[in-house]
Amino acid sequence: MAGLASCSQLPPLDALAAHNEGNSPGFRFTDVTAPAGIQFQHNSGAFGGKFLPETLGSGCAFLDYDRDGWQDILLINGADWPGHKRNRTTLRLYHNNGNGTFTDVTTRAGLDVELYGMGVAVGDYNNDGFPDILITCVGQNRLFRNTGKATFVDVTNTSGLGKREGFSTSALWFDYDRDGLLDLFVCNYVKWSPEHDVFCSLDGKHKSYCTPEAYRGETCWLFHNRGNGTFEDVTAVSGIFDSSSKSLGVALLDENRSGWPDLVVANDTQPNKLYRNQENGTFKDAALEAGLAFSSEGKARAGMGIDVGDFDNSGSPGVAITNFDNEMIGLYRLSGKSYEDIAPQSGVGLASKNSLGFGCMFLDMNLDGWLDFAVANGHIDETVRNIRGNVGYAQSPQLFLNNGKGSFRDIASEVGGNFDQPKVGRGLAYADFDRDGDLDLLLTTNNGPAYLYRNDQLSGNRSIRFHLAGTKSNRDAIGATVRLFAGGILQSRMVKGGSSYLSQSELPVTFGVEKRDQIERVTIDWPSGRTEEYKNLATGRAYECTEGKGIVPRNGY
Repeated sequence: MAGLASCSQLPPLDALAAHNEGNSPGFRFTDVTAPAGIQFQHNSGAFGGKFLPETLGSGCAFLDYDRDGWQDILLINGADWPGHKRNRTTLRLYHNNGNGTFTDVTTRAGLDVELYGMGVAVGDYNNDGFPDILITCVGQNRLFRNTGKATFVDVTNTSGLGKREGFSTSALWFDYDRDGLLDLFVCNYVKWSPEHDVFCSLDGKHKSYCTPEAYRGETCWLFHNRGNGTFEDVTAVSGIFDSSSKSLGVALLDENRSGWPDLVVANDTQPNKLYRNQENGTFKDAALEAGLAFSSEGKARAGMGIDVGDFDNSGSPGVAITNFDNEMIGLYRLSGKSYEDIAPQSGVGLASKNSLGFGCMFLDMNLDGWLDFAVANGHIDETVRNIRGNVGYAQSPQLFLNNGKGSFRDIASEVGGNFDQPKVGRGLAYADFDRDGDLDLLLTTNNGPAYLYRNDQLSGNRSIRFHLAGTKSNRDAIGATVRLFAGGILQSRMVKGGSSYLSQSELPVTFGVEKRDQIERVTIDWPSGRTEEYKNLATGRAYECTEGKGIVPRNGY
């Protein structure tokens, strides 16, 4: 057991702390995109041809690529279509300078590459301590290995991931066979190419964007890490293969508390999937029996984004899936052995019915110990208002505050920073980029800018953060579950890649503890099966937890 750290003081509250009275959220947002130096414009490649991929991008990620202790930003970009070249656009890597600003290091890092990117998954697949990057694309996905010298090398072909073209969307790294090596799961949407683009029209004359029903589905892919820098495609033998899927989002969970990682996949107009780990290298789809495949009316909805989180502090993870407008978000809570969609009575359902949700995530915005829920909204077609008068193309993001009693309230209009300004939202990720103990938001838009929102606490609530490193487990500790006991409340967080939509949040886990000086106990269930426990830890700081070697306090967060 580690020695106790002294309790460091949180930054002094500013004059606006008084706003925490009554129903105030207890925090505010500041749009720091411009002062932080984030200058990005997503290119969908749209030229009037109404190609389906133009409507869906793009994603984003927080990652500490140079391991300096500060979360950097990666923004995924599209490109102009062949025959319609106008500009050269690439993804963008921004280095966190540690003072609230970022520097564009894309070229220096070797990522100045033109591709039609969709999403991103970050994971240390070779356990060298440095995060590697998988970019999902229309066409060939790309794997960039981190050299450990602040640069990346394209290893797509040598890794065995090459020569597989598709329409890939979200992805995640996870260790499904618990051998200490991260494997790769990739969502694919539909069988589409410019050569096989279908003509769809609302008026019979002018081309419009097709719905996914116009195209055949495509299976997701599962790649097993061989441990020598290469991957084996095990899609067919693992039980994952399903050519009817139209997958847009994937999240990691341990649905049956077995210690083996499962996956839940959001599908568009097809049943969602719950791939339950059979502990022998194979998976079984259990979504129907678990109550996650369809809406409560038995309908396959247009699943987009997805996240998993213990939002009721029951110890069992719930699931959220964003859907099309007029469909409501699905908010699933475990009830017995199956999930119940509580969206209608939770305050999330009706509030989301007139919006089209993409990125979504559970996070404790006000550090009160209860997971809140953020959603990026935006339609797929700028002509939507002509079709349905109450729905716009640009839509306000939503931020649902958890009252700890089973219901949520949308406070997007109350947190400042013009956060509720309508946007064509897509990707969404969080990280404590300024290391002040709370979680900041990164939001991407389709064919538009990215936004960075700094979270400023007003209530004096504290947090405690844990940075995990596996030894027998995978180096990133993806799949580890951290449980915290404080004030009679049990909170749990999983270290996870993926989730949201095309995006990835930081790997460290954050717990809000209100104004407590210390927590009573924390347990870590590592992917290897090892469990560790630490007691009486001071709040207001972060801790480094290395599997089998104990816990040490970091300098601040």
